Amino acid sequence: MLNEPTIDKLRRMRMTALADAWLRQQADPQMGELSFDERFGLLVDIEWLHRENRRMARNLKSAKLRLRQACIEDIEYAPERKIDRGLVRQLATCQWIRDNRTVLITGATGTGKTHLACALAHQGIRRGMKAMYRRASRLFDELMLSHADGTYAKVLARIARVDVLVIDDLGLSVMTQMQRHDLLEVLEDRHGQRATILTSQLPTRRWHEVIGEATVADAICDRVLHTSYRIELKGPSRRDKPDK
Repeated sequence: MLNEPTIDKLRRMRMTALADAWLRQQADPQMGELSFDERFGLLVDIEWLHRENRRMARNLKSAKLRLRQACIEDIEYAPERKIDRGLVRQLATCQWIRDNRTVLITGATGTGKTHLACALAHQGIRRGMKAMYRRASRLFDELMLSHADGTYAKVLARIARVDVLVIDDLGLSVMTQMQRHDLLEVLEDRHGQRATILTSQLPTRRWHEVIGEATVADAICDRVLHTSYRIELKGPSRRDKPDK
């Protein structure tokens, strides 16, 4: 087969989807009705889609979203939840990510904060962006360890590079001095530079209590509250429902 060397080269260049599609074209007699440009365009589209799907799968895996399957389409707009459907549609465009804005999601335990946060991050991944999910407690542990092993600057830089950072369950306990200063460093790096999603059971008026130091609390709230999109979830716990 005269095409075998070309197929081999395509596979060695890791263009396997294009190679497989070309073989399928050759076996399909109807393809003879298309021009060379049309057939070539189909091959390029298949290879492009294959690479985009692989890239999205990699980004989704590296994001470590707590709810990997959460997506915008599955958000339930029950009346008791008080979710602004128009705001969610606006956020689904991901323009807030391009504008380096913050989304703040508050509500009682079980009202679906994590699901909504992961759905918004997942939407960003669909649009070609990189995300990172961390529970606040795990983020603080990671940063504490980096202080100890000398990798603090490197960890901060890695966090600062992602397009969307999700910090889940912020404010479950009063922060230590190290935690509040670490949080300020993370938010300072991202303020106006990258997008952030924060979830918390506490209403924002109580944030100063859990942050614990007035000066640092003012600095953190200044970077989060004034220009953020806010979603306050209402209603009973949804723990036993498929849409968390």
